[in-house]
Amino acid sequence: MVLKAELHCHIEGAAAPELVIQQARKYDKDPSPFIRDGSFVWHDFTSFLAAYDFSADLFRTEEDYALLSEYYLTSLARDGAIYSEVFTSPDHAVRAGLSPKAYTNALGEGMARAKAKTGIEGRMIVTGVRHVGVEAIEKAARFAAKCGHPLVTGFGVAGDERMGDFEDYVRAFEIAREAGLGITIHAGELMGWESVQAALDQIRPARIGHGVRAVENPDLVRRIASEGVVLECCPGSNIALKVFDSFAEHPFATLKAAGCKVTLNSDDPPYFWTSLKREYDIAAQHFGMNDKALAAVTRTAIEAAFVDKKTKAALIARLDKASAR
Repeated sequence: MVLKAELHCHIEGAAAPELVIQQARKYDKDPSPFIRDGSFVWHDFTSFLAAYDFSADLFRTEEDYALLSEYYLTSLARDGAIYSEVFTSPDHAVRAGLSPKAYTNALGEGMARAKAKTGIEGRMIVTGVRHVGVEAIEKAARFAAKCGHPLVTGFGVAGDERMGDFEDYVRAFEIAREAGLGITIHAGELMGWESVQAALDQIRPARIGHGVRAVENPDLVRRIASEGVVLECCPGSNIALKVFDSFAEHPFATLKAAGCKVTLNSDDPPYFWTSLKREYDIAAQHFGMNDKALAAVTRTAIEAAFVDKKTKAALIARLDKASAR
């Protein structure tokens, strides 16, 4: 089995259908409009958000969130993952009636439990949401900078790309950067190459969430390759959301061949009927990647991880040992 690492997954969007059903029973809610035959059901972006919000609302207490991160990281480890970064959302915490600190501590507790059981390393990227507004994003950045949790190592912005301008978020990212946090931002998913270029110009991130629409501009692809910016690619998500019509049209292999640093990730896995394991299987089946090439993608992810040097070296050593076998 090829060892795996993931840099791009929204923790609320990682709740497996069976876990959501379990939580729905706990809070006396009916999951049937959103889950059928053990699978999430939606047909457009609006119905996807409705299903997502229904499920996210079923995680309300610290123990709920600890269970969520423990469940997800344990399932990842079962599929051969040795490292996981998840996007967390202080806005979700507040909606659930928790402080961002209590929410973060709870997710960290779940990660610690998963590590004790399986050895998987986990880290958190605090995330602001574009469609919630600039003020909330800056508040999230201040929280990330000051929370002091050892597993909070990055800051990002996600949400509806069609809303707001990248220059609106410069201050938030400067707050995070000054605190020594890793910087990533969603761009080039629903919007075209211009979105990726604006992210590079305004935010100067180490990584870009998705970034695949950069392929529309060869000069931009060359820039990404030369600057060493890492793309957090999510092929299964891209096909589910019809960013591309088929895996044959997906630019993962093109970007990789052009010298871009690409990684494989699951985004909101159960909603897109995927998993990190399936993303690696997609790369093998549709992008012609053998085990050696897939292990190289894992290495790229670990090298780009927002994690201390000692942990990174230990993860690379685990990967090298497995590859040697």
